[in-house]
Formats: sequence, C-alpha cells, structure tokens
Amino acid sequence: MAGEIPDLIAHARTGTGKGAARQARRDGMVPGIVYGGENDPLPINIPFNVLLKRLKAGRFLSTLFNLKVEGQDDVRVICRGVQRDVVKDLPTHVDFMRLKRTSRVNLFIHVQIEGEDVAPGIKKGGVITHIRTEVELIVTAGDIPDHITLDVSKGEIGDVYHISDVKLPDGARTVIDRDFVIANIAAPAGLGGGSNDDDAAEADDAAEE
Repeated sequence: MAGEIPDLIAHARTGTGKGAARQARRDGMVPGIVYGGENDPLPINIPFNVLLKRLKAGRFLSTLFNLKVEGQDDVRVICRGVQRDVVKDLPTHVDFMRLKRTSRVNLFIHVQIEGEDVAPGIKKGGVITHIRTEVELIVTAGDIPDHITLDVSKGEIGDVYHISDVKLPDGARTVIDRDFVIANIAAPAGLGGGSNDDDAAEADDAAEE
C-alpha cells in the first residue's frame, strides 16, 4: 500500500488575472491553479521557497501530493506544468491536476532489496550493485505502493536481476516496455566471474534511461 503522501500547503488566491499574480510574486508566492475533477478551478499561491525546495529535490512532476488549502478539503494532486522565468529560470506559475482514487498516474517507486544478508554470492564476497534505485510505474492514485521488493536471498555471484524478477502490485505496470536490469551481484574487486560484457552494457543502457 501507499506510504505517506507528502503534504503541499498552499493558500487560496483572492482575485485572478495578471494583477493578482504579480501581487502574489511580490509577496514571495508563486501563483498556481488546481483543476480537474468535479470542482471548479481553484487559484492558489504557494510560498516561493517551499516550491523551489520541492523542485530542487527532483521528481516534482511525478510526485503525488496531498494539497492542503485552508477552507478546502484535502485533495490529491499531481503537477502538470511549471512555468519559469526565461532569464532567471525560477518558477513563476504552477498547474496542478486533481486526481480521483481511480486515476492512473506515472510515479517513481523505490526498489527495496531484501535477502542480502543470506545470499550465497554475497557471503562469498560478492557485492550487490543497484542499477535502478527506483522504477517508474503506472499506478492508480488510490493504491500507490511505498516500494517494490527484489528478493536476492538465493543470489550467486554473476546473477543479474530484471524487473520481471519483481512482483508488481496489482494493476501496476512499468512505463518502459522491456525487461530491464535493476540489480546484479558482482564479483569482489579484482576477481572474475562477475556480470559479462552484455550484462554490463545493458546495465549502462538502463542507467541512462
């Protein structure tokens, strides 16, 4: 099931149009709009420093947020666009879309590796290499997994693990339509028996996507 969805606190914006937006920016806010669902569009302001911190953290456009606006019910939203100043490259406006529990969204989900402490290959000195620490999945907004799990408890040196080795949550599927590498067990430094050149090349391709 889903882990804790991060809160994003905003303020309802009184007034619309360019004048209200300019005033919001003078007040240290970034104007935005929340649309979709059965409710009318809601103009909002988000503190500039809060939004900038979120943007610098990465994955902003693929993170599901619990939007909290005083006087409004909390709602799950995902960002659908950030306008930036063409000179300073700083956010000047942001668009959010409301999501129903049945909505399908693309999100990056953390890959959790289990069984390292008992894997025969690791006991022999092998090292687990994380090719992907997270995987982009298409999931329903009402059933977002906190992570997906890769079991390497039977792994030997040279074993390569693909996304097909992970049981995905019901209804979830990967964005990439191929069986890509997510981890492997490499030989200790200086020894042979690790992944072959083809596996290494595939891992490099995966890391670049």
